[in-house]
Amino acid sequence: MRVIKSSRLRTFLSIALPFAVIPAVVVAGLLVFRGRSYSYIIFTVAALTVLLFISGFDRRKTGSRRMVLTAVFIAMATAGRAIFSALPGVNPITAVTVLAAIYLGGETGFMIGSFSALLSNFFAGQGVWTPFQMFAWGMTGMIAGLLMKRLAGHRLRTCAYAFFAGVIYSFIMDVWTVLWMYGSFIPSAYLAALGTAAPLTAVYAVSNAAFVFLAFKPFSEKLGRIKTKYEI
Repeated sequence: MRVIKSSRLRTFLSIALPFAVIPAVVVAGLLVFRGRSYSYIIFTVAALTVLLFISGFDRRKTGSRRMVLTAVFIAMATAGRAIFSALPGVNPITAVTVLAAIYLGGETGFMIGSFSALLSNFFAGQGVWTPFQMFAWGMTGMIAGLLMKRLAGHRLRTCAYAFFAGVIYSFIMDVWTVLWMYGSFIPSAYLAALGTAAPLTAVYAVSNAAFVFLAFKPFSEKLGRIKTKYEI
């Protein structure tokens, strides 16, 4: 009975946290604080992300192994953003997040995307936009994990998803732009923001697909072996 209840709780958390609770906290935090004490919102999103991550595995079996791999990918994505910081719209966070998520699961993907945004912003710049970036990059990983059966082993499909993820990331961040500027969501302003950001969005989406295309084979080989060997 305990196992059943625990499984049901993990399933509930894996759905409610990324698709309802975290986005609600992010949006409410921006509207309520309006740039003041945004660090509290960052901390809350980070704590909820950790809870989501924990809900995705049985700690007795694969917890420590998954945690080590997750830390490695977060470090890789964070360092990659620093390396490519001189190129506007180009960074490998989405690529690393997607490639890890299709082998390690959506909760892990959300953790990698979210914490890569948080940590890399220590040099890129923290601000009221950070919770939105944490959520946006986290969701690219969560959705990749949900699509793992369709993406794992398929380079072109994964490249297409990475391109799509870049567009979705931009769409989410432009919600922040409108809420920050006007204090409420105005459809016409949102469409204007999307149009203004279109060139940078295109660069980002194409670079995501390029990163995935180049890294797909080595990532797939290594992660596939690790997943099989350690039963993650």
